[in-house]
Amino acid sequence: MWSDSRQRPDSFAISAAGRAHPWPPAARAANLQPGAADGDADGYREIERGGTKMHLAMVGLGKMGGNMVERLLRGGHQVTVFDLNPDVVKKVAASSGTTAAASLKEVVDSLPAPRVVWVMVPAGDPTEATLKELAGLVQPGDVLIDGGNSNYHDSKRRGAELAARGIGFVDAGTSGGVWGLEVGYCLMVGGEPEVVRVCEPAFKTLAPEDGYLHVGPVGAGHFTKMVHNGIEYGLLQAYAEGFEILHASEFPLDLHRVAGLWNHGSVVRSWLLELLERAYAQDGQDLEAIKGWVADSGEGRWTVQAAIDLNVPAPVITLSLLARFASRQEQSYGAQVIAALRNQFGGHAVKAAEPGAGAGA
Repeated sequence: MWSDSRQRPDSFAISAAGRAHPWPPAARAANLQPGAADGDADGYREIERGGTKMHLAMVGLGKMGGNMVERLLRGGHQVTVFDLNPDVVKKVAASSGTTAAASLKEVVDSLPAPRVVWVMVPAGDPTEATLKELAGLVQPGDVLIDGGNSNYHDSKRRGAELAARGIGFVDAGTSGGVWGLEVGYCLMVGGEPEVVRVCEPAFKTLAPEDGYLHVGPVGAGHFTKMVHNGIEYGLLQAYAEGFEILHASEFPLDLHRVAGLWNHGSVVRSWLLELLERAYAQDGQDLEAIKGWVADSGEGRWTVQAAIDLNVPAPVITLSLLARFASRQEQSYGAQVIAALRNQFGGHAVKAAEPGAGAGA
């Protein structure tokens, strides 16, 4: 639990629907103004934040954050930028419409109320520390967005802690990678509807047409993105196994052309195949310059754990995660155990290992 209790409300407003409002009255006053339409029992309506344009901040200017800033600028928004690397800040701030900040306090001070700060830093401790510091700087009615690959359990906790202080929170599952600048980012957004609406102009600019969806309450955005990435694991593994079979066959197949062929009328056509076609064009179909070592960033593991918790069988996603573990082994100790046992019970031949090549070496 974050320790700073500044501006913590004692009670919550009750909406016309009869449920607790996520922001207290003071916070809502910062983000709403009198003049309700007929039927709005609480007497508030949303402030229109300059039509479809807004001034927000982006914290974290890595390969996605920097490109997201550029796409927001192209959409006519104003953006304050901050990164721990001041050289990156200077580079991004060279763009028209961008304000450079040297600290998170400068970020917050540069923004009009209600402030919207988008955090795009690595999941885990960096996100936790950044949101904690921002929570001590913003005011009730402001909104913090986590666009990284955070665990949805963390997002639910953070959302509850921030709501208790009158601060809005949105977990925005963000997909698009290095291509997002040009083709847009798929955004899976979790949060209270009135909080999400404050940020919606930015969401609509970042996403392609039909590429943004408010999927549910806080936590739902990162949960949906987690499963999205779990599915990605399975898709990548299926393509990998299929093309390895093609590569090992007796036929002189041009895998670059096969990848292209399958994107024309085939039931397995996809953007991943387009990227594989591109990879073969760049690196050749033997991929000799690429080591078969595959990392995982956490979402696959969380998806498997969620499947276990929900009693959902997910063998493809699970095995695709385990295949990544296997890719990192120069020598499999488990396979050595099997070979030793087969030799013991059946006298089956074993292949001698090269000196120093054991799994524990």
